[in-house]
Parts: sequence; structure tokens; C-alpha cells
Amino acid sequence: MSHFKKFKENLFLSLYAWSKIPLIGFCSPRVIEASNERTVLKVPLGFRTKNHLGAMYFGALAIGSELCIAMLAVKQIKESGARIDFLFKDYKAEFLKRAEGDVHFICDQAQVVVDQINEAKTSTERINRTMTAYAIVPSISLTEKVATFELTLSVKNRQKKT
Repeated sequence: MSHFKKFKENLFLSLYAWSKIPLIGFCSPRVIEASNERTVLKVPLGFRTKNHLGAMYFGALAIGSELCIAMLAVKQIKESGARIDFLFKDYKAEFLKRAEGDVHFICDQAQVVVDQINEAKTSTERINRTMTAYAIVPSISLTEKVATFELTLSVKNRQKKT
């Protein structure tokens, strides 16, 4: 991912977060990688995101896991030009280890989101897809997961009724 593209992605993320959901902006997420195959976001461990034990607070973990899927949905909806609403229908998390460093949230199923938004453009039905994501702390291990997540993204085309 080029520096310019990463800059654009982070600018979009910051503007969207602070204008729509300020709590996301408060956690200072950053885009590491964004493609139609994979999304990787970083949430830094710091004063705003750590708990009383010095590990990442589970609320910040929830924000990062949701955002690594939602960011792609927002971009796909914007590019489609359709009036598509989205929300998360359910959320399951398994916290495996304490996240004692900056956390990378990874969703390798980005194509599922792209396909879901494309399907929603031509349908007025609600479309649900369950996706998985996981979190790692690269400063400790590039392969060991600290948490896994399962979220159901629900989208619906809100066309004007004629």
C-alpha cells in the first residue's frame, strides 16, 4: 500500500469517525492495509485505550474489530452511490490473551463485504453475512492471536418507494 493511499485511507477514517461516531476517533485507529481481500487496522495501546492492568480495554478491542469490517462497508457504499444502511446484527468475541501493546485487527474476508454491498444495490431485502476477524499484537508475536471475533453485518438498500 503506497504512502499516499495510506494517507487517504487514514484521512477518510478520521473524518468519518469524528463526524459520525466520535468514540471511534477517540481510540485513534490507523489503516495499515486496505484492499478488497483484506483489511488491517491498528489501535494504539495508550492512555485512552488501556485498562487498569495495562492491557487494551475490551471496549477498544470491540471498536477495532467492528471497524476493520465497517470501514470497508462504508467505502463500498459510498462508491456504489446507493442509499444503503448497515449495522452489526450480532457480535461474538473470544479474548485469548491480554493485548499488551498496539493491536492490529485483521479481517481476511473483505471480499464478502464487497459482494454483500454489490448484492444490496439490486435488492430491497435485508442481507446478512457473518464474518470473522482477529487481533494480534505485532510487538509480541506476528502469528499469535490475542482475540477472535465473529460479527454479522446487516445491510439494506433504502431506495425511495415509488
